[in-house]
Amino acid sequence: MTADLILTGGVVRTADRTHPVAEAIAVADGRIVAVGTAADVLAHRGPDTEVRDLGGAALYPGFVDVHNHHAVAGVTDLFELSFGVALTLDEILDLVREHAAGLPEAAWITGGSWASTLMDELNTTSARLRLDEASGGRPVMLSDDSHHNRWVNSRALELAGISREAIPSEGVTLLDAADGEPSGVLLEAAGLLVARAQSEAGGLTPDQHRRASARGVELLNAYGVTAFQDAAVSIDILGALKSLDDTGDLNAWVVSSITINDEIFGYELIGHELIARGEEFRSPHHRPDFVKIFLDGVPPARTALFLDPYLPDDVHGAHFHGTTTMDADELYAWLHAVAERGLGAKVHVTGDGSARMLIDVVERLRGEGYTDTLFQMAHGQFLAGDDIERLARLRIAADISPFLWFPGVIPDALAAVLGDRAEHSQPNRSILDAGGLVAGGSDWPVSESPNPFEGMQGLVTRADPLGRAPGVLWPEQAITAQEALEVFTINAARAMGLGDVTGSLSPGKSADFVILDSDLVAGRAEEIIRTRVLETWFAGRRVYAA
Repeated sequence: MTADLILTGGVVRTADRTHPVAEAIAVADGRIVAVGTAADVLAHRGPDTEVRDLGGAALYPGFVDVHNHHAVAGVTDLFELSFGVALTLDEILDLVREHAAGLPEAAWITGGSWASTLMDELNTTSARLRLDEASGGRPVMLSDDSHHNRWVNSRALELAGISREAIPSEGVTLLDAADGEPSGVLLEAAGLLVARAQSEAGGLTPDQHRRASARGVELLNAYGVTAFQDAAVSIDILGALKSLDDTGDLNAWVVSSITINDEIFGYELIGHELIARGEEFRSPHHRPDFVKIFLDGVPPARTALFLDPYLPDDVHGAHFHGTTTMDADELYAWLHAVAERGLGAKVHVTGDGSARMLIDVVERLRGEGYTDTLFQMAHGQFLAGDDIERLARLRIAADISPFLWFPGVIPDALAAVLGDRAEHSQPNRSILDAGGLVAGGSDWPVSESPNPFEGMQGLVTRADPLGRAPGVLWPEQAITAQEALEVFTINAARAMGLGDVTGSLSPGKSADFVILDSDLVAGRAEEIIRTRVLETWFAGRRVYAA
């Protein structure tokens, strides 16, 4: 077959273990037609073929992100107040004050992310009143670094109907210890009433949702990402993705996870009603093939279930293990219904107790004949030793987010509630050695960036790639640079059900690739983060150039 484009003169890493390294690649009609030696690939040259010399650059498969919230990131970038977790309370208030000055009097101020280590400082009436002053009385809703918890002001509480006499039954509404009033810190589902109040005040238009999705994909393309799984979508996000693909403007493969139980977003339509509508939004590059279940919360808020108890505190005592959003029977009912429809499931799990519950339920379903259903354990950073082998044997993909190890805010918050156990998270070497599938995700914008190089370097060095936090995290669980490349390419594609179309450079697959300024697999592990994306190509089209 005659090629439209041939790229040669650099190292080609394929993420295909049968032929891991090549010299050249040929593309035609948006697909890969040849990968191999320069001589073999040049045999596909025709009179109109463009032949490019890479000049020693590296060519890799397009990166695959198994877990992000691209539309949330797009909304944050285009329409919200965005700040990093390093800010102090005073610095956050200064930003709110500056942002509020340019808004109408009744406009909502939304965004984030404040560090979870600030929670005690924010959990006071005085902090809430300072937020009132900074916003000029406008309603405020700011997410923490996990995006599971919110800090809101008095006007937002009022619009949501939350007061000392009207505490939401869901989630946890923190109260000021001195006066018993809601402090404005709302954990998990306690924040849904505020999110819905903000949505009822106007929310986003369909065009804004489309712009937010397009912006999220554009930012991902700049980091070399050509396929991703949005970890919890609404009907608005589904509509935006379908709209973009219908006009040829969706520059990535997207797998959507239809939200089953909404602990944090405040979506209007979830569960069976949203599942029933999923097929309306299928398009050539958008696959609404998964559901998302939140089985627990996050350890720093003590909303994740652990086999051993949390460290003692005044509120929970010495024997508190955490909670789940549903029991094993309800989880089984959901996963059985999902498997019956031919969908996969991404299940948010952050405690080893929740992980065991998921593994037990999947073992039951596998035994009932659901052998091909795709299951992902999202996060799963804490696993009991015996459960690692079961995870691999039952083919539950480990959707990991190495971005969340560092900088130091999240590890510090974990240590504060778990003690020494916090040092034994992300057992990736053990999962791979057991034959399990480790798939890379950023959880962006919970992480500040979707840069795959940050995740890869963390996997290899077990240290902060950007030097913002000291030390290493359980170094025995390090993996190789080649394995890290597979984690963020073919492994993630397989976990998403896209392994037959993308994730490696193999003839017949979509021509999704990145051109890099250096071959990170062959370089020093501590310098992976320095790698630059020069170009990103999706389906044979260049969608990003540095």
